Amino acid sequence: MKELISEQRQFFNSNATKPVDFRIQQLIKLKSVVRQYEPKLTEAVFKDFQKGSFNTLVTEFSTVYDEVDHAISKVRKWSRNKRVSTNLANLPGASYVIPEPLGVCLIIGAWNYPINLNLAPTIAAIAAGNTVVLKPSELAAHTSSVLKEMIARNFDPRVLTVVEGSVEETTELLAQSFDKIFFTGSVSVGKIVYQAAAKNLTPVTLELGGKSPLIVAADANLKICVKRLVWGKYVNAGQTCVAPDYVLVDKSIEETFLAELKKEIELSQFSLEKQNYAQIINERHFDRLIRLIDPKKVYTGGGFDRSKRWIAPTVLANVSASDACMEDEIFGPILPVLNYEKLDDAISFVKSRPKPLALYLFSESNNIQRKVLEEISFGGGAVNDVVVHLGNKSLPFGGVGNSGTGSYHGEAGFLAFSHQKSVIRRPTWFEPSLKYYPYTSWKLSMIKKVLGI
Repeated sequence: MKELISEQRQFFNSNATKPVDFRIQQLIKLKSVVRQYEPKLTEAVFKDFQKGSFNTLVTEFSTVYDEVDHAISKVRKWSRNKRVSTNLANLPGASYVIPEPLGVCLIIGAWNYPINLNLAPTIAAIAAGNTVVLKPSELAAHTSSVLKEMIARNFDPRVLTVVEGSVEETTELLAQSFDKIFFTGSVSVGKIVYQAAAKNLTPVTLELGGKSPLIVAADANLKICVKRLVWGKYVNAGQTCVAPDYVLVDKSIEETFLAELKKEIELSQFSLEKQNYAQIINERHFDRLIRLIDPKKVYTGGGFDRSKRWIAPTVLANVSASDACMEDEIFGPILPVLNYEKLDDAISFVKSRPKPLALYLFSESNNIQRKVLEEISFGGGAVNDVVVHLGNKSLPFGGVGNSGTGSYHGEAGFLAFSHQKSVIRRPTWFEPSLKYYPYTSWKLSMIKKVLGI
């Protein structure tokens, strides 16, 4: 690994990755090889999750293609020096911000969307002019293997390479000196990554998670609410970092909401056979999820098959804050529903917990929308929808507090892998004497006037 990183550093220091034309060539090549490997990658995702091709196209490839096309079309603009104003004290002169790549980057991807969450940050890093060591999650082993093959056969390892392995290999990578580390995963592992990066003062982007709430106000359009909620919660069997983790519903509409929710789940007919659902990634996560299901609180669902790693879309009612399902992020097809009497109670409940990666609100009231958005801190979210904010490249995606640090997608991704270098260029034909010795009362008076003090 030291040799691999050393070779990437030498290549980066040769300035070969800095020309925008080189970056665009690499991005075009990446898009081409993903297209070439799309059938093989789709098959690998199916082996890892029993996830059908439609879901894989929508949740994996569409995002990757959109991200790479956007980067190809915008990277010249993003990479330009940006002229900024120059203060009076530095006149005559011109001030610039120069975006420059950070260098050798480590990207540690997540298992739940093993194509999207590995390649989207890779696209951003390449667009910014860096070299990349990509470490996919070993849990989605089939997809990781195909990504390794795809990149090894098509890219110079000095530009982009894949390192496979588990905890041992990841630990060894984190012991090396990188110029940037980008991690997607759990809060607990994120802390380990952060501590390792601190030893080398390496800048880090952490895309973590948390318990993302969905608040349903009394005036919500329930039919639209439950339709969008069911899709966003149960796609990929709930194994989505921004999936609604629990619902806070106004007590006056709770029974109607639950009935509509059950009806929509039944209409959706989620199953592995219909290829509109997914397996739980492994038996350890399966067993963890089953322990969260209190049979006394199952409103609908609750069934499971360990041999298939299948858990039915499940809704838990009469849930309290002390229940096991409310302790940590669920990351599975289990949806706890709690009620509230006043909106302030729901807001206080969310604010009493770590800041979530996402928050969703269903309400037709502008006042309610404004109140929730102003009073609750969260990474990103949506009003009257769920999950879809990820699809807008103009919106930086990332967490706050325990749910993450930094953001990416679109230009935010380019900036995450760049340093904004500040430069003033001054001419030599004029030099005022105010700042030089000897200091006089006249000079002091003039400096005060210039500075406006």
